[in-house]
Amino acid sequence: MKPIHSVTLIAFIASIGSIFCGFILEVEYSQKLIGFGVLGLFLVVFPLFSYYRWKGKNVNDYMLTKENLEKMRENQKQNEH
Repeated sequence: MKPIHSVTLIAFIASIGSIFCGFILEVEYSQKLIGFGVLGLFLVVFPLFSYYRWKGKNVNDYMLTKENLEKMRENQKQNEH
């Protein structure tokens, strides 16, 4: 398992655990636990996951550029016939 994958998994489990504990435990800082869990998901887990999944890929292949739109139209015409 790659180190970035391990860090992402650990951060995900910690964030979900924090949210879960915030809902289950009846302590005065339970809302803070939920908040930190959500922040961890959106500020740590999501960027790490996105970096891990997009590393080595060409972003232009996924953008709607003029060339890509023309390719899509050509493929659609070929599929119709």
